[in-house]
Amino acid sequence: MPPPSAVGFAPADWLLALLTVLLIGAALAWRPAVRRALESFASRTRVCVILLFALPIFMRLLLLPNHPVPRPQIYDEFSHLLLADTLLHARLANSAHPLHQFFETFFVLQEPTYSSIYPLGQGLVLAFGRLVSGVPWTGVLLIDGALCAACYWMLRGFVAPGWALLGGAFAVMAFGPLSQWINSYWGGSMAATGGALVFGCLPRLKLYGRSGHAILLGIGFGMHMLARQFESVLLLACILLFVLLEFRPHNLRRRVFRPGLIALCTLAPFGVLILLQNKAVTHSWVTLPEQLSQYQYGVPTSLTIEQTPVPHVALTPQQELDYQAQSLMHGSGTDTLSKFLLRLEYRVRYYRFFFLPPLYIALIAFCFTLRTKRNLWVAASLLLFALGTNLFPYLLVHYLAAVTCLFVLVSIIGLEQLSRLHIRGSSAGAEIVIVLVALCFAEFSSWYILHLFETPSSSSILQYETWDSINHRNPERRERVAAELSAIPGQLLVFVRYTPHHVYQDEWVWNGADIDASRIVYARDLGPGENEKLIGYYPRRRVFLLEPDVSPVRLSPYNAHS
Repeated sequence: MPPPSAVGFAPADWLLALLTVLLIGAALAWRPAVRRALESFASRTRVCVILLFALPIFMRLLLLPNHPVPRPQIYDEFSHLLLADTLLHARLANSAHPLHQFFETFFVLQEPTYSSIYPLGQGLVLAFGRLVSGVPWTGVLLIDGALCAACYWMLRGFVAPGWALLGGAFAVMAFGPLSQWINSYWGGSMAATGGALVFGCLPRLKLYGRSGHAILLGIGFGMHMLARQFESVLLLACILLFVLLEFRPHNLRRRVFRPGLIALCTLAPFGVLILLQNKAVTHSWVTLPEQLSQYQYGVPTSLTIEQTPVPHVALTPQQELDYQAQSLMHGSGTDTLSKFLLRLEYRVRYYRFFFLPPLYIALIAFCFTLRTKRNLWVAASLLLFALGTNLFPYLLVHYLAAVTCLFVLVSIIGLEQLSRLHIRGSSAGAEIVIVLVALCFAEFSSWYILHLFETPSSSSILQYETWDSINHRNPERRERVAAELSAIPGQLLVFVRYTPHHVYQDEWVWNGADIDASRIVYARDLGPGENEKLIGYYPRRRVFLLEPDVSPVRLSPYNAHS
């Protein structure tokens, strides 16, 4: 029997047809007249910025019928959402709950305040989303659109407009509608946007020395500092390296010192905000919330050049498992050179997040451009981040977010280098670039279209998808429990009972900033005797028991004798 489509095409046929169309389109785009028209459009900075801002948002919204608003599942996400809720209550920290032992969870302090341990950046993004639409994910959409637009704007400082627009398109494909950063509450796009603003300002400051670019550099650095504080030290080192390589001594006063002072003044409010959060959360101006969590719970674990932290409070069984896992990743004692190099080699695979597969050819071509001082700086900056983040016992791609735009720049410079390639005296580079770009568009388009028209039978193909993160994990358990609870009127208290074999990352105990005012309060099941204390504290709440490790998840009225 033929495939069910009207023309008898199976998925492989559609993919081949799509690739053919894209190859023809890319070849036509390379023709002088069409190419000039595209370059003219690419030079219209404001139009391109608006287009690249709106495109990933619009494309992700089109997927909502098959992939609705993501439901938080990773335990880090709940901590970021708590921070957003705290900010919407017009405060940086919440008072400790008198029965906080029932609300112990991951990456949340219970004393001296009830607060997220994370920096303000992602919380601000989620809070803004809730403020403008009632949905935190709106903030995620907006900052991801800003990232794609900022990548194009940054590239305009380094390459010709046409190449910059192509880089913006790569950003949409890599970090847009199918990316982890737009399909979770974990963060990444804010730090990446800040990094793009910083790196985009550097060549402009050298060329023009305008105060506006210095202000924008300060804003970008502040955005990154609010999201990723350790890596901000690495970002500062990249800036200083650019100054060292690119600026002549007689230009320092006009092009470095004065803009630098303006950038520092712009950055000051961001620093004050960090100090205020420290004081509100930890009751110390100089102690970060993450540092206090490290002292109390032993997580997040320390850098590999430090000793493994030791908890100073009693841990829940799930927190103990998390602590043991992080300590195992850290290893006993401090780092050695051989361990450091082994980690560095292993983590090369993580950089696939920033490159579409055909662009690895462009990466090789980029290596042949390192004779130029600026390209050497790009490579050195990426190496600096690779070495710096290698001090973490584990690596997540948002640790490298600041240099996201530099990865895109490497791809574009590599393609530009390839376009000049001659083989036996004949030009061959343009054809190679056409094929690589068409393959990039074909790969992204095929997966996007598959998700757009997804059916139950699509799972046989989707299992081969890599590095995309669009609702891969099954949220049905949480959706069903949320629906059951929403159908029950009144205020509720839900005790969560885990089995000894519970997967600790699958956290169900999470609450908003004002626990007592919440309609639904989730609490740990500490046994009938202890539970009576919380039931007595909430005498007007209906009490339920949630057992997430039962299949299917079970929600039932609480019975102290069960």
